[in-house]
Parts: sequence; C-alpha cells; structure tokens
Amino acid sequence: MHLTTHLAKHLRDVYTGGNWASVNFKDTLAGVTWQQATTQVYGLNTIATLVFHTNYYIDAVIKVFEGGPLDAKDLHSFDHPPINAQEDWDRMVSKSLTDAEIFAALVAQLPEDKLWEPFTDEKYGNYYRNIQGIIEHTHYHLGQIVVIKKILAAQQQ
Repeated sequence: MHLTTHLAKHLRDVYTGGNWASVNFKDTLAGVTWQQATTQVYGLNTIATLVFHTNYYIDAVIKVFEGGPLDAKDLHSFDHPPINAQEDWDRMVSKSLTDAEIFAALVAQLPEDKLWEPFTDEKYGNYYRNIQGIIEHTHYHLGQIVVIKKILAAQQQ
C-alpha cells in the first residue's frame, strides 16, 4: 500500500471513525445543535468556529490539488459565516465532512513521489508535511471540540 493511501485513510479515520484515538468528527458532531455549536465557554473558540477553522485549510488545499493557487490566510481561518439556525450548522458540518472526503480522495490519487515536492512554495515545505499537518491539526481541534462538548453538557445539567 502506498503512503498516499495511508495518509488518505488516516484523514478519513479522523473524520468518520476507525482511528487509533477512537474519536471522530462525524460521531462527535452528531446531535450537536446550532445553539451548542455557537455557545462560547470560558473564552474558548466555539465548536462551530473550530469546525470552520479545520475545514478552512482543507478547502484551501483542495483548491491547490485541483490546480489553483494557495489562497488562504491564517487571519481569516476563524471567520465563519453566521450560524442563526440548525440549517446553517448542518450545512457547515456537511461541508466539512464532504470536503474531508474530497481531500482524502485527492490525497489517495496523488503519485507518491509528489509527496516530497514543494507545496506551492518552498517556504511551506513539501506535500507530505502539509497533508500530515492537516491531519494533526484536525486531531488537535477535534480534541478541543470533545472537551467543549463535555463542558456544555455539564453546564446543561
């Protein structure tokens, strides 16, 4: 099995299950209401903000894989559209899961030697670093979402 196949599986696992940590986005976000997703606790980012933030980078890298420029700014990575109803929240979650699958499919199709080429510019490292970085970044914020969800549940008791 090629390294790109392993990376794609690892990305899918953090979004839909089967990873070593036994936690994933799909199951963690199931049943979260838009009110919960937009509630800030202890000055932390909201669940919605973290979902948008993780997907922001996936969306940007998908565009690069499809031949476009890298057009992402850290400054804008937390600026999600307003969520004023369950439909807004459901749309954000759906986009995140869909984009993760698109990204995983693109990674799986990547020729393995491409992993070691510069990612758009040498200052960003190679493709492997960016793919693995997105996976690590996703796990990091998924952990935050799990904790925030537990805090919200405890506050609602």
